[in-house]
Amino acid sequence: MALGIHPEPSHPATTERRGHRLQFLALYLVLVFPVLLALRWPSDHPAVLIGIMALLAYVLFCWTSYFHEAAHQTLLGRSKGWSIAWGRIVGTVVGVPYTAYRETHIRHHAYLNTPADWELWPYSDPKRSQTFRRVFVWIDLIFGQVTHALIYGRIYFHRNSPLSPAAGRAIRNEYLVILAFWGAVLGTITWFGVWKEFLIAWIIPLWLGGILQSGRKLTEHLGMAAYDPLLGTRTVIGSNWLTRLCSFVNFKIFVHGLHHRHPQMSHLGLEEKMQEYLRKNPDTPYPVYDSYWSATRAMLPHMFKNPGCGVNAGADPPPRWKLPDVQDFVADVTAEVLATAE
Repeated sequence: MALGIHPEPSHPATTERRGHRLQFLALYLVLVFPVLLALRWPSDHPAVLIGIMALLAYVLFCWTSYFHEAAHQTLLGRSKGWSIAWGRIVGTVVGVPYTAYRETHIRHHAYLNTPADWELWPYSDPKRSQTFRRVFVWIDLIFGQVTHALIYGRIYFHRNSPLSPAAGRAIRNEYLVILAFWGAVLGTITWFGVWKEFLIAWIIPLWLGGILQSGRKLTEHLGMAAYDPLLGTRTVIGSNWLTRLCSFVNFKIFVHGLHHRHPQMSHLGLEEKMQEYLRKNPDTPYPVYDSYWSATRAMLPHMFKNPGCGVNAGADPPPRWKLPDVQDFVADVTAEVLATAE
């Protein structure tokens, strides 16, 4: 460079702020894109409408990462109350109670690939037949927005729910808010007779976003037998700019195995920590991929042959757990829940 001046390395805090701006951009675009579609602006040409719908679908997919960070109560590095507030807003919009998602996700981390993993039902449930799972996996992929609401709602409606009374009351209240909000929205749409605009501006992009979210979930989990977080999920550390950008705007959730082992760790340190595990354990066959497509290719045969995780993917029954019921995210799942360490 001129004058021999070299840029200083990007500081983690600077990187975090950039990531937060991109996440906020997704938040704003969720408000902007539906208006553009409803008004047919800048054009009503099908190619323009399809392009904006595709962009909105990806923005809604990014919202699921927003929801995920809120469930971990680490959203934007702010207070717990900030995460809960935004989590409830996002949950209301997508029709999934925030507390139901958080309680399900806590057990997904603690009991990965086991029958106690509520989030991976029915793939982790040995009571669900292979035929049922073969049918459900395609419903899950194509109608993800519906199946997500079903899967996360199970923890509230199931007779063997592990929820505390307080969590149950919170979910009940969140369901009431969801019903009131969408009742008002749908009533307004009916009153003004704009169902066609609503279909184009919201229903189709939300459906496409649900497909993306289901595809991500299946890619990271389907066919994985191990209960160890680093071995029981597919991790993607991108080698190309597109994968790295998509991972960046989604809070590095693609570094999934490391996130599963250390669910309280900031997304800024996930790649570095995963590289540390790889250096220390060169002979361990961690399922790490350099692109999301390569991870998806590894998953695809399981969609057709045997959509399952844990026992349903050929594992022995899970070991006894150190803790009878984990109520919150832990620092190290391997040490604190599996009661083992490398």
